Amino acid sequence: MTALTVAAAPAATRTPLTRLVRIELLKLTSTRLPYGLLATSAGLTLLFSVIEAARAGTSGGPAALTGYAGQSAVTAGGVWSLILAAVLGATISSGEFRHHTATLTYLATPSRGRVLTAKTAAGAIAAAAFGLTGYVITLAVTLGFVAAKGDHFAIGAGTLTDWGFGHLVGAALLGAIGVAAGSLVRSQLAAMLGVLAWMVIIESLIGGLFNAARPYLPYTAATALGGVPLGTSSFGPGRGAETIAALPFAAGTALLLAIGVAGALIAARTTVMRDIG
Repeated sequence: MTALTVAAAPAATRTPLTRLVRIELLKLTSTRLPYGLLATSAGLTLLFSVIEAARAGTSGGPAALTGYAGQSAVTAGGVWSLILAAVLGATISSGEFRHHTATLTYLATPSRGRVLTAKTAAGAIAAAAFGLTGYVITLAVTLGFVAAKGDHFAIGAGTLTDWGFGHLVGAALLGAIGVAAGSLVRSQLAAMLGVLAWMVIIESLIGGLFNAARPYLPYTAATALGGVPLGTSSFGPGRGAETIAALPFAAGTALLLAIGVAGALIAARTTVMRDIG
């Protein structure tokens, strides 16, 4: 199919951006994939949290749940919700091309930059729900294990609030980055696999080889916002105790925001403007 040649609507008659965001959210809630990803995220988070809590205080496991170290290791460990939040973002933008609905979307709103902005906002909102859900699950598992053993809960309410907010912000920004990635790649399967490969394999390799670069890697920076110590959210060679400090909350948020904006701008000037095939 050739490129769309519909002229942009006059500014006065353009659909408000808030309505475009609502439309994108309606698309999300009308399909099964987001619910499947959320269920997968919740299931993996629950499974690994229970395993970590059961291993607490044993050889090779986290510290015992009788103290702050063990309780924080389980409570702040909902990394799967962050990973799948980014995967969700990638499906939001790339799904239009997989299901061949991009033509109708751009006919209704010829300004593709506005569409990308709306998708990014919708992706961030939906991804934030992933982060919050994951955090609630890890907190519930920790509280359950601590209460079952009759131990004292050592984490203060302020710290718990900070971690919850960090999971929400981190997931939202990873979702926005995922939208940019999906817009750049356009193939839904390739975008999803690429996001997973980056977070599970590539960041772990980079972090394992270059420890100083670890705080500036997007997935690692997002987990740090939620209170996850550097090195504990990685897989394979990148996993391990680290002496380097994570970025401050504001700096980590700014880093993720900059990555998302840069990716969206590149997509808006390149792949988003290409012909729809």
